[in-house]
Amino acid sequence: MFKNKSKESNSSANTPSVAGGSGSTNSLVTGTSVEGTIIASSDIRIDGSLKGILDCKGRVIIGPEGSVDGEITCENAVIEGKFSGKLKVKDLLNVRENANIQGDVQTDKLLVQP
Repeated sequence: MFKNKSKESNSSANTPSVAGGSGSTNSLVTGTSVEGTIIASSDIRIDGSLKGILDCKGRVIIGPEGSVDGEITCENAVIEGKFSGKLKVKDLLNVRENANIQGDVQTDKLLVQP
């Protein structure tokens, strides 16, 4: 009886977990720089720098130390850092107090922090 439970717990412990679904978030950490095109099916947070194109099916967060130079297309966005280029947000764009945005912005709803 106890032996079977032990085998069941061991087999589940050895099974790798798969990241995915709506709970997962991609991250570009501070000190990381990327040039090119990123296509993300879930949320992404940028605390480093991106030069290029970002196509995201979820939410894009540019952290206080993050910077993007290029083009972003996403569902929702929170901008705390620097953005330069073309920004297309299908639903809500949240601009925080330290944000620096230059370029073309297209959004359905806009929320600007004081």
